[in-house]
Amino acid sequence: MRVLVTGGSGKLGRATIKDLLENGHDVINADTVEPTDALCPFVKVDFEDMKATLEAITGYDWDHNRKTEAVVHLAAIPMPGRVPPADVFRINTMSTYNVFESCRLLGIKNVVWASSETLLGIPYTIKPDYFPADEEYEPRPETSYSLSKHLGEEMAKQYCRWDKDLKIVCLRFSNVMDESEYATFPDFENDPGSRRFNLWTYIDSRDGAQAIRKSLEWDGKGAEVFIIANEDGVMTTPNKTLIERFYPGVPFKREIGPNDTLLSIEKAKSVLGYKPEHGWRRYVSSMRY
Repeated sequence: MRVLVTGGSGKLGRATIKDLLENGHDVINADTVEPTDALCPFVKVDFEDMKATLEAITGYDWDHNRKTEAVVHLAAIPMPGRVPPADVFRINTMSTYNVFESCRLLGIKNVVWASSETLLGIPYTIKPDYFPADEEYEPRPETSYSLSKHLGEEMAKQYCRWDKDLKIVCLRFSNVMDESEYATFPDFENDPGSRRFNLWTYIDSRDGAQAIRKSLEWDGKGAEVFIIANEDGVMTTPNKTLIERFYPGVPFKREIGPNDTLLSIEKAKSVLGYKPEHGWRRYVSSMRY
């Protein structure tokens, strides 16, 4: 499958390109920033520019004989605070529209898009309704960033209403981490509150890439939303202790283990066959219990 990855030079994008190549796919990286290590052809694109977005996804300049068959849209301002709120909202919303609309115009039916865990109420200054949070949880965007992601999910629904053969998979990624960052995880025990903003969850970039590939390969239609996190959280302190301290009285929707993720990934596991393989504990030899 020929796949164009927007934002392929970023942390999740690099892992995604590597995973897709290793699994036999043909990949193009489209980004505003050149990659430090070029794993595949690269095209520089401003995704706020509809013409540039459409031409990049068309892809004729690098191969006149093959068309783009699928798009993975990761390019975005990745969090609130990087630029002023209005710029976060404008850039993320406009670029997502341009990618979705380009796919519609080109007849591309297979789209995977990076939504965000932030739709679930991050930074959780208000108590969650229940644990673990899942896809049935009412969206609660609290920033211009999460609002842009919420509107992206709504756009996906409408595009799929227009075209019943279109598939747009919206992946609500947790905080993306690389293996090189895991050595610092035990230090979170010194300040558990520093990670409460996303319920002490994370996603290894390689497992995020796996979720993207399995979304591309999934034989579904319509707009679907999946939470993507690792099976465990970043803490060794048990969930019960954390919740009693920070969110007393919030009920559990189902039983979970002492260090299981508080963002449910059951839907992704059952529908996509997603199975995280890179939990941080396997990479850290000295853990504090």
